[in-house]
Amino acid sequence: MKIRRILATAVATAVTTPVLLLSVTPAFADGKPAAQTQEKPSIAELEKAAAAAKAVYDSAVEAEDAAEAALEALSSDSAPLVVAVNAAKAAAVTADAEKGTADQALVAAKAALADLPADATEEERAAKAAAVTEAETAASAAAVAKEDADAKVLEAQDTLDDARVAAARAIGQAQEATKEALAQKEAADEALAKAIEEGEGDEECVPEAKLKTVVTGLPSTVVAGTKVDFRLRVTNGTTRTMDEVYPFAYVHATDKSGVKDLGDLVHLQWSPGSSGSWKNVDNEHYMDAISPLKAGAHEDIKMRLAVDAKAPAGNGVTFVAGDYWNDNGTCGGSPDLEGYEFLIAAKGSTPATGDATPTTKPADSGVKPQSGGSATPVGGSLAATGSSSATSQLALASGAALAIGAGAVYVARRRKAGAHA
Repeated sequence: MKIRRILATAVATAVTTPVLLLSVTPAFADGKPAAQTQEKPSIAELEKAAAAAKAVYDSAVEAEDAAEAALEALSSDSAPLVVAVNAAKAAAVTADAEKGTADQALVAAKAALADLPADATEEERAAKAAAVTEAETAASAAAVAKEDADAKVLEAQDTLDDARVAAARAIGQAQEATKEALAQKEAADEALAKAIEEGEGDEECVPEAKLKTVVTGLPSTVVAGTKVDFRLRVTNGTTRTMDEVYPFAYVHATDKSGVKDLGDLVHLQWSPGSSGSWKNVDNEHYMDAISPLKAGAHEDIKMRLAVDAKAPAGNGVTFVAGDYWNDNGTCGGSPDLEGYEFLIAAKGSTPATGDATPTTKPADSGVKPQSGGSATPVGGSLAATGSSSATSQLALASGAALAIGAGAVYVARRRKAGAHA
């Protein structure tokens, strides 16, 4: 049985919803990585994760209800924006009437001037001409007032329409958030149920911090429509041979909002030996066993990350780890998930240079990236380089995945006779 079977679900849950991470992470945080503070399975931690997921879902439902109520309120005659539109329309009607009156007065003044008899005095003609001038001024002012009133109607109506469009969009976003929260709640519940089920009987595997996994050559930016090759180095830093070592790799990506999952557009592959062929990483995120891996030895695995051309700009993270089984019945695995962040650039973009760096840095590392880059914890280079908010959310997700995943791994990791694969 693959010892990270539950972990994959927990990681997917952690990375997909940053708001869940903010709720869950404090439950595990005590100033040390979860893998260092927990030596035994903890159902309690998974229960907290499930409870946090439920709270996020309940909040999402409330937010969706509030968004629908906001849109409905904009249809009420008492809504301030609706009141403003009606007031502007009433003012426009008044301005139109006043313009009509002024226009009629001008017509009458001009007629009076034209109807003067031939023997009219200069004083009479001057008076009628003055009346025409005064009527023209009034008619011009009324026309300007009407134009201003009509413009205010359009402005008020546009404001109301914009508010209704924004409210409709908010409903769509709230519905999507509810859908995502429900999926994560169900995933957390399933992880807890499986952990409880597999926590009964069977000897547990143990964490082995000296089983190292390091990624080299993964670019910090991957352009949609391209494939990038990199390597995963698995190192047995112990003084004993590991009979079977299974490399673990998992990739997760979202658009820039951090909401839309790009799982169908981002693919992780590996190449066995020197065959030159490529295989998809299996649905439990494992590759074929390295058998055996001697004490102090390492093995490099050729990896490939392919991003579909239709993928939007976004953010991604690749997690790696390793597990081992021995013929004498002992088993275990690297206690940390090492996460490497990368950006997804839209098709045709020019990618930034540089390799992806780890989002976590386990203690007693001993293995450095071949590229010469240093493994930088979250909050270091990310903050200094001004990465996007969505990337920071993925960074947060990486740390929370360790907290959530560690509990799941320790619960799930156990060796069942004859079920190594």
